[in-house]
Amino acid sequence: MTRPLVVVVVVGDVINDIILRPQGPIDVGTDTPSRIELSPGGSGANQAAWLAALHTPVRFAGRAGASDAAHHRAVLEQLGVDTWLASDQDVATGTIVVLVSPDGERSMFTDRGANRNLGAADLPERVLEDAGLLHISGYQLFEPGTRSALRSLWATALSTGVPTSVDPASVAGLRAVGRQSFLEWTSGARIVFPNLDEGRLLTGRDEPDAIVSALLERYPVVALKLGSAGALVAAADGRRVPVAAQPAQVVDSTGAGDAFCAGFITPWVRGGGLEECALEAVTTATRAIGQVGGRPRTT
Repeated sequence: MTRPLVVVVVVGDVINDIILRPQGPIDVGTDTPSRIELSPGGSGANQAAWLAALHTPVRFAGRAGASDAAHHRAVLEQLGVDTWLASDQDVATGTIVVLVSPDGERSMFTDRGANRNLGAADLPERVLEDAGLLHISGYQLFEPGTRSALRSLWATALSTGVPTSVDPASVAGLRAVGRQSFLEWTSGARIVFPNLDEGRLLTGRDEPDAIVSALLERYPVVALKLGSAGALVAAADGRRVPVAAQPAQVVDSTGAGDAFCAGFITPWVRGGGLEECALEAVTTATRAIGQVGGRPRTT
């Protein structure tokens, strides 16, 4: 059987999500009735899952604890992801407690676990075989060990002509490393996918138009996620595409940004125009916020 062409290579976290939705005001010091669901997650793994759900050939590279690495691999492979998942014998898979507010916004309490140990051996050059794009989650840049491994793969991609893209992923992580370092580490990226807060931190600007203009000095394409205001996508050739949010009942915003990235990348790697990419990004993010958890539902 011939393996289909792998178009997108994603490097990022794989996480066990604990999604907590209080069913009323939090009653401090005692019990609050809640709905609690367990779900596979992680920014990079979510993006790979959404790409596969959109029928884009995708390879994911990451690291999980040995006790449940086989489970995470099987879940991704069931969606059609070519999964390169290293097993960590000493550290458990990362875990995030996601607290979802009544309006669907989420706050995350994060233990990245085995993701912190992603190393060069987990990212061999052959992971880029047949790649049409290397896409990374910014979480891999926030700690020295994972950053070193990822920057080596990034350099290989650039030297061999594989386009690259990056999702900054976390405003807290960006604050910790500093915007100048992040901009330097992601030099050469074709596309950057910040949300509004990340864009503000990376540029020192407040308004979407100003943020996009500043980022276009470094990246050829900027896809700025604006949440309930939709998105603003722009290219260095002067094109700007504002896209309004689509009507939706917001259940859980977990993974909406990951779905946005996958929605944009899917037509982009097929030669789609900026308008098509922007619309598909918002459409896929809308699909994500209407469900619980960061992955596409398979049933």
